Amino acid sequence: MQFIPKLVYNVYEKKLYSEIKNKPVPHHVAIILDGNRRGSKLLGVSYENGYELGAKKLEEVLDWAWEIGVKIVTVWVFSTENFSRPKEQVETIMRLAREKLISIREDPRIHKNEVKVNILGRISLLPKEVQEEIKKTTEATANYSKYVLNVCMAYGGRAEIVDALKEIINKAKEGIIDYDDVDEDLIAEHLYTSNIPDPDLIIRTSGEERLSGFLLWQSAYSEFYFTEVHWPLFRKIDFWRAIRTYQQRHRRYGK
Repeated sequence: MQFIPKLVYNVYEKKLYSEIKNKPVPHHVAIILDGNRRGSKLLGVSYENGYELGAKKLEEVLDWAWEIGVKIVTVWVFSTENFSRPKEQVETIMRLAREKLISIREDPRIHKNEVKVNILGRISLLPKEVQEEIKKTTEATANYSKYVLNVCMAYGGRAEIVDALKEIINKAKEGIIDYDDVDEDLIAEHLYTSNIPDPDLIIRTSGEERLSGFLLWQSAYSEFYFTEVHWPLFRKIDFWRAIRTYQQRHRRYGK
């Protein structure tokens, strides 16, 4: 009985891939990794295991993205608001973050594919041991440019804009910039994503249809794709569907 669904799945996966492989793919895909706890309940495992499965899922999705030709992937793993969750949950996430940062820089695929890793957010709010691993991982991949992986931690879209404005104001006080210098490009240069193209496609798992503050500035002309599937259960066909939906849309950029 298990063979038939798997066979059907494989056929459908190949069909989807054939539909998308020869069409333009998004250069930059951003993903809100939502539903780790809800997914763990469906799977009948602890929330700790749910987060671990979510961390492993990211490895799979990166392979899928590289396979189809996506150059930049940005994922939101922990928001500034998430610090208010129960202490044991935050500690679990921070432990997994530290372990994942180590595994990323030790992963041969990262170095083989020349993946530059950036950590975006208010890094100073994170535990010192996590900050140390962030420094080591970003330094280990700093000279790569073939692919980019941005990991948003202690991240909030409003906080990002506030931090950018504070930096601009400080430079204005120092006489580095003038009033007339302030425009959209200047603000973009002071965001965490400075020099990173805006996302073409933003995916959110677990059924929620909102950004919740994710890349507020950068998402102005992004295409959105929402799926009911919880992050640990996210499948290749779900990713291919998102890519197919993106390809079916006509991006007008307000014109």
